[in-house]
Amino acid sequence: MSNKVIITCAITGAIHTPTLSDALPYTPADIARQSIDAAAAGAAILHLHARDPETGAPTGKPAIFQQFLPAIHQATDAIINLTTGGSPEMSPEERLAAALQFSPEMCSLNMGSMNFSFHGMGGKIAKWKFPWEQAYIANSEKFIFRNTFADIARNYGLLADHGTRFEHECYDIGHLYNLAHFVDKGIATPPFFIQSVFGILGGIGADSDNVIFMRRTADRLFGEDYVWSVLAAGKHQMPLITQAAMLGGNVRVGLEDSLFIERGKLASSNAEQVKKIVRILAELGLEPATPDEARATLKLKGRDRVAL
Repeated sequence: MSNKVIITCAITGAIHTPTLSDALPYTPADIARQSIDAAAAGAAILHLHARDPETGAPTGKPAIFQQFLPAIHQATDAIINLTTGGSPEMSPEERLAAALQFSPEMCSLNMGSMNFSFHGMGGKIAKWKFPWEQAYIANSEKFIFRNTFADIARNYGLLADHGTRFEHECYDIGHLYNLAHFVDKGIATPPFFIQSVFGILGGIGADSDNVIFMRRTADRLFGEDYVWSVLAAGKHQMPLITQAAMLGGNVRVGLEDSLFIERGKLASSNAEQVKKIVRILAELGLEPATPDEARATLKLKGRDRVAL
């Protein structure tokens, strides 16, 4: 896969709220439609959260996931990657419930506890679509995103029986060492899919030097046993993932990570972001990996072994 890049698209997340962008999907129909469009545009992996269809608030309820996962699974061969991060307000049990029910090929796995704040997002909003949004954003200044060693070990253990592999989300250098701890214990097995996360308040900054630092640290810790990808929040999205591609890495886009398509312009959809990074990759002589190529690289169990 020397010229292939795995594109992940994170469709809705749990941080941005409906008032911040009309394009952010929160009903099951919209999540399904945008996921299918993103896959058609070149995304090999779809990273999925659920939202309450009446309010747009994050939810971990499997019954809500059930309303869009089968449609996505039937309409595309993209890899379904379910969150176990949920939102900072959810309990570890709520965050894991959908993954245990649907047994996906992949799940996200956050590799350390951290402050996780986005309280500055709502400063210019005068009118909110839903009552919960303003307080949710403002109160994030107090959030501690819990991912203890016990929590991480529990996720590994419970999902091992499902054959589910992980997108290891590393928001700081220490999270790479946390993963190395589980490797040393024989709990995590290669190839490790490492998603380096930049630009979250509470995590490592979105600087080009930090991208290189994360890559070199992962090289030292994991050698050839890992597959590297990068996401960056907000305005840093396209510059940093382009840098990652130039360094031989893979990329993640999506409205979970950034609501914009260019400076000062909101993206119209997740697919628009996928199409943009596909164009950038083409200029670099690279092309998107297909879902089956990504499956082979990441040694996934296959779409026929999920509970959808």
